[in-house]
Amino acid sequence: MQKLPEIEIGGRRIAADAPTYIIAEIGVNHNGDPALAHEMIDAARDAGADAVKFQTYRTEDLVLESAAKADYQLEKTGVGKQFDMLKGLELPFPVFSELHAHCSEVGIDFMSTAFDPISLDFVISLEPVCLKWPSGELTNFPLLRQASKTKLPIMLSTGMGSLREISSAVDILGPDQEVVILQCVSNYPAAIKDQNLRVLPAMQAAFGCPVGFSDHTEGVYAAVAAKALGMSVLEKHFTLNCAWEGPDHSASIEPEGFREMVAILREIEEGLGDGVKQIVDAEKNVRNVARKSLVYRQQLKKGHVIQEGDLIGKRPGGGVAPDQIDQFVGCRLTHDVNLDQIVDESHVR
Repeated sequence: MQKLPEIEIGGRRIAADAPTYIIAEIGVNHNGDPALAHEMIDAARDAGADAVKFQTYRTEDLVLESAAKADYQLEKTGVGKQFDMLKGLELPFPVFSELHAHCSEVGIDFMSTAFDPISLDFVISLEPVCLKWPSGELTNFPLLRQASKTKLPIMLSTGMGSLREISSAVDILGPDQEVVILQCVSNYPAAIKDQNLRVLPAMQAAFGCPVGFSDHTEGVYAAVAAKALGMSVLEKHFTLNCAWEGPDHSASIEPEGFREMVAILREIEEGLGDGVKQIVDAEKNVRNVARKSLVYRQQLKKGHVIQEGDLIGKRPGGGVAPDQIDQFVGCRLTHDVNLDQIVDESHVR
């Protein structure tokens, strides 16, 4: 079997055949409230997340004051400018230091996407387990070059990106950079029909690195399908209440749903196995009942030369299997046999 590409993040092996590394993307769902951000870390840990992810930015360095909101942002937060919305959701750098320390205390990995050079330098200074790269910065070569100077692994989200743009970003990062490429559709929520999950094995083959899924769909179906197609990392928006006001809450999953998703994925991982076809212990009893043994169709006398029509397979197994019939056809019986008697090697010479 061909060896799957793998890297290590936070002491965890990241590969298609390893347990999925599951990220609860808090993003800006803290609504600009540090206390809520801390509460969400604990909730994500309790729901089974391996990591939490925030967004670190300086609004003035991220967006022009004249920039409009996306349609989904208008729908969720009303009229107004993107600048004002983001400013209200921005957390100061010292808060992220506290969030990072909180994550260390409770045993969950910390990461945060950075959207501008100063923010990126700050996030790097926190020594996170990796850099989570936002889809919107896929073509930001100066910021990618800045990231490439670190030794941190990078999870590269590819929403709105083409294969050519992904390839260019990987080239900028350099051949020695450890990368996980995440399939992503940048809509909130995103329709399952738009996910194109078959790109996961295609990108793994094309770039020779683990792949994952930044999932903006509702429910768990897309994530389950992605795991079967080679997903090694799952990122899912996380909130304490989908009804709260804010750009991402309605496209997020609440703690109980997140917990159920984690449990389903862990079951699916066991079911995927190692890819080697073999008998499992649980089916051995059924095998003896459902398989057949060769028996005689009728009474036959000593010296009879066995023909194929003299034998038939009947349950249970445990005797000579029907796939061994050719070893007996043309052989002479050493003694008389009865109807439905199980065939044995001692019957022939």
